[in-house]
Amino acid sequence: MTAERIGIAVYCASSSRVDQKYLSAAREMGRLIAVTGHELVCGGGVMGLMAAAIEGAADAGGRAVGVLPTFMIERGWAHPRLTEMIATPTMHIRKQTMAERSCAVVALPGGIGTLDELCELMTWHQLGLFTGPVVIVNTDGFYDPFIAMLERMRQEGFMRGDMIPATVVATPAEAMAVIDSAK
Repeated sequence: MTAERIGIAVYCASSSRVDQKYLSAAREMGRLIAVTGHELVCGGGVMGLMAAAIEGAADAGGRAVGVLPTFMIERGWAHPRLTEMIATPTMHIRKQTMAERSCAVVALPGGIGTLDELCELMTWHQLGLFTGPVVIVNTDGFYDPFIAMLERMRQEGFMRGDMIPATVVATPAEAMAVIDSAK
């Protein structure tokens, strides 16, 4: 972990049509990031878990950095409470920028975009391109089928090593404990 990387990237759903327990976990993740002196680095969206994380960080007096491709900004998808907004030309550059600003990444529940971000960072972690912790917050067992698939990949020889390239926890507080222990 380097001193200039104080951000924690959070990948999560932009959908608001989800159970309140997921929104609450995202808000708590944002709050914990702020109170521990990190900055939230996220997709910067105005809806769903992304918005809840931003609001959790902002309400706790923290910094919320949103990284959005230009087309998303043009569509008005940026959250108004972002401390800083970074425009990127592509989704790929968005993911790269988020990783470059972060000492750790956390995946909260989400859809295909969240899985894309998580899987790319797990790959980077496995290759040594991203050395910070990769943490999956498995709220109410949301990621159980995904974790089972990763375990099957590992058991059948499709993944190197004895473990999946991420730490699985149940709560945002446990995610912060993993990140803090990596310092």
